[in-house]
Amino acid sequence: MTILLTVLGILVFAAGLLFSIAWHELGHLSTAKMFGIRVPQYMVGFGPTLWSRKKGDTEYGIKAIPMGGYIRMIGMFPPGADGRIEARSTSPWRGMIEDARSAAYEELEPGDEKRLFYTRKPWKRVIVMFAGPFMNLILATVIFMGVAMSFGFQTQTTQVAGVQKCVISQSEQRNACEKGDPVSPAQAAGLKKGDKIVAFNGQRVADWATLSNLIRGTIGPATITVDRDGTEQVLQATLAKNMVAEKDSKGEIVPDKYVPAGYLGFAAATEIVPLSFTDSVGRMGDMIENGVDSIVSLPSKIPDLWNAAVGNGPRKDDSPVGVVGAARIGGEVMTLDIPAQNQIALMLFLLAGFNLSLFLFNMLPLLPLDGGHIAGALWESVRRRLARLFKRPDPGPFDVAKLMPVAYVVAGVFICFTLLVLVADIFNPVKIS
Repeated sequence: MTILLTVLGILVFAAGLLFSIAWHELGHLSTAKMFGIRVPQYMVGFGPTLWSRKKGDTEYGIKAIPMGGYIRMIGMFPPGADGRIEARSTSPWRGMIEDARSAAYEELEPGDEKRLFYTRKPWKRVIVMFAGPFMNLILATVIFMGVAMSFGFQTQTTQVAGVQKCVISQSEQRNACEKGDPVSPAQAAGLKKGDKIVAFNGQRVADWATLSNLIRGTIGPATITVDRDGTEQVLQATLAKNMVAEKDSKGEIVPDKYVPAGYLGFAAATEIVPLSFTDSVGRMGDMIENGVDSIVSLPSKIPDLWNAAVGNGPRKDDSPVGVVGAARIGGEVMTLDIPAQNQIALMLFLLAGFNLSLFLFNMLPLLPLDGGHIAGALWESVRRRLARLFKRPDPGPFDVAKLMPVAYVVAGVFICFTLLVLVADIFNPVKIS
């Protein structure tokens, strides 16, 4: 049964990935056609074609290897010195292949001279190339906001889930009390499992963040008002000074860092709470910020990834994950002993994260990514404006093809990184619990 659920989860997540890729390419396709650019192909997947149908001047199809997708646009690059015009693809891999081909010129048809990508104004080209990643951002936002407001997040509350019997420095990373450990303030004050803390030192509290900050900022005597079986009671406690986990400016725990602060000694209960629209927007912003930080810190994670893939090193929770690893996580979600609605929410959050990653990665200003073509169009616009400003001849379209050697290097590095992640995902995958 576990194997069946795992396979089902992988298939469901794979279907979500394919939809995300098709959705991305639809952004390129729709805006290209809107600006009159000829698009000979719209394909989901790579390799041999399983199914295709031609409608108008575009062939729509599905290919055998569901690892990406592409559209083909005529005239991605301006003519070279010999006046030749070639077709290029929005797919990095297919674009590399086409660079080695001379047959692309043969795809031109009568009348295509007015339907070439490079002949469109820079702002139109920016829209066409940005539309693909933007579709992923839209999908990520809709999924994330929808689940956050309808289902919610697991959130700590002011209810007591358990009382620590003694004071243990959190930096020691142990739970069992040892001889000589002082009694915890919560235990001494008579705090019990199931109590709901409604006030601290006379100040009413309704959320965990406020209560946690008040506790951390207090060392010594304090009053704790609890709701116990529908009746409010005031407990007297003397908070101890202890080494506790450090929090950042957003209230999130900083891994492996500890600071001295007030300590009461209890575990807060958790519950799933739907977020308001404003809170959901804030969480989405945090998600984007974390995504940017992950991409910036990607090079620093390669040594640990290498050790996990080819050595005996552990696979860290924040290790980069590829399509195979994400699909495996999707399979594991279906095997978790949690309600079905929780499984659906986790799967959707995973899909939202994938789409956000597609957006951020494709916006890097490097060929053969979409961001590289956007940067080329913007540079063309800048230098043409400068030429007009200084009354110089129009420099013409910027030949992005001249940057293809850089694109080859970028693609080569990306291929190597993808293979490393693939090996790690197969032999030492990131797991959830």
